[in-house]
Amino acid sequence: MKKIKLAIIGAGASGLCALKNAVEYGCEVVAFEQTKLVGGLWNYTDKTDKDDYGLDIHSSMYENLVTNLPIEVMCYPNEPFPKQHESFVSSAVVLNYYIRYAQKFNLESHIKFEHHVFRIRPLSNDKWEVIVKNLPRDMFVTYIFDSVLVCSGHFHTPYIPKSKGQEIFKGNIMHSHTYRSSKIFNNERTLIVGGNNSAVDLVIESSKNSKSTIWSHHLSPSPDMTQFERNVEEKSDILEIVSDGVKFSDGTFAECSLIIYATGYLYSYPFLSIDSGVLGGDYVKPLWMHCLCINNPSLGFIGLPNLICPNQMFQLQVEFCLTFMMGKKNLPSKDEMLKEMDSDLQQRWDKGLSSRKGHYLGHKHDAQLEYYNKLSQKASISPIMSCIVKMHAHAHHSRLKHFTSYRNVKYKVISEDDFEIEYLK
Repeated sequence: MKKIKLAIIGAGASGLCALKNAVEYGCEVVAFEQTKLVGGLWNYTDKTDKDDYGLDIHSSMYENLVTNLPIEVMCYPNEPFPKQHESFVSSAVVLNYYIRYAQKFNLESHIKFEHHVFRIRPLSNDKWEVIVKNLPRDMFVTYIFDSVLVCSGHFHTPYIPKSKGQEIFKGNIMHSHTYRSSKIFNNERTLIVGGNNSAVDLVIESSKNSKSTIWSHHLSPSPDMTQFERNVEEKSDILEIVSDGVKFSDGTFAECSLIIYATGYLYSYPFLSIDSGVLGGDYVKPLWMHCLCINNPSLGFIGLPNLICPNQMFQLQVEFCLTFMMGKKNLPSKDEMLKEMDSDLQQRWDKGLSSRKGHYLGHKHDAQLEYYNKLSQKASISPIMSCIVKMHAHAHHSRLKHFTSYRNVKYKVISEDDFEIEYLK
């Protein structure tokens, strides 16, 4: 096994996991973090556009956020959250967990805070040039590394689908990325677009203050709308936006003054040079096992898949990448990796999934577990306990059936394969 000099981009959940494992694997490692703090998107800020240095705000955190996954699923392996009465907790509890994790393993000593990654490009000698800006000192510094792990997340470049008439709408249009407080709903006729977790939270918050709330989505089966406030109305996809409202594909019209798109994000890594070997957009390609760059396998990405057991998967992906980057195991041939990637993607397209779900794992227990087991088997590393994946699937299905009450349970791991739940009053 060779010792490598490793750059980690970001000190959020995936970056901290990468840093902790890189140190344990014996790497010479440096992490670059644009902000002053660990924890990534779990750090709340009132700002929604630019930070003090004129850089884009990455956090999507909003007031009073409560997790949509139980902490029993969200923890790193063998690092449980401090004991809590509830399984679904505030963002402050989650942030404190990451702060304690960084302190426990002395990770901050390896992090360069307030360092903005400007450019990463491959060199002819199989090294990577990483150019960063020391923000407080307003100066650029160049580093050379053997390998790079990109851990900057993918919740920072909003995706807003184009709709006819957006430019003539007289109200406000925004993305959930810039949502911070329910105060914006006061006296508005609000339209929420999307069917993910953020969309549901916004529908619930909007209904408390808005004159009316319309929820446009294409979830199947359609959710039970009786669990929402009476001022919430369900609509189909947007057909056209006009000056004072929206026409929908079912032929109906609704007046609205505020449109919020909770429609996800693009995979964007502007710091990677065009010769880095990957392309972003709807999904990142070409990657082996959704994390190793096939063209340049000394470049890895942690945390791209969605609908996942987050920190548990980060652990697997980090160890997987380090195993091959450090030569503990030999990579398959480039043709073999491309063939495996193409087969994986084709299975998605055959199911009717769009290109925006190129990294989608889904809520089904077996589908997630298959991916996690492949990572562990190919790299000969410890797998995820199956009960973690089962809890994730249970929480997801509960949310779809009981949007407003699915958090009123406490999960408990009872074995590697099983869990139990307690209903809270």
